[in-house]
Amino acid sequence: MYRIRSANIESKKLALKIASIAQDRKAQDLIVIDLRKLSSVSDYFVICSGSSLKQIQALSDIIQDNLAQDKIKPLFRVSGNDESGWVVLDFQSVMVHLFYEPMREFYDLERLWSKAKKIRIPKG
Repeated sequence: MYRIRSANIESKKLALKIASIAQDRKAQDLIVIDLRKLSSVSDYFVICSGSSLKQIQALSDIIQDNLAQDKIKPLFRVSGNDESGWVVLDFQSVMVHLFYEPMREFYDLERLWSKAKKIRIPKG
């Protein structure tokens, strides 16, 4: 399904591209989950952790910078910031959740979306 208005890219390909960028920047516990059969909020979630608040902000910046080169930008402003320990980038068909490790454990999105299919991320 094509929902991204700023570029012609399939949502799964976008999710995997974001995962690849995060993987290259040493994101931890990286997963991509398929929500298409479970939610109309988004097709995919990319969820990962960083070991510090600065790493979370760096991941957010590098993902946005890389995608901007392809004219892909978040539809809305970025939610959260590095100080909150949880940053969300909303690309409509793909939502990126960047967590500082303790916040990820607290919110436990993987448990909340446990029925979602996990997508294999190719090794970079």
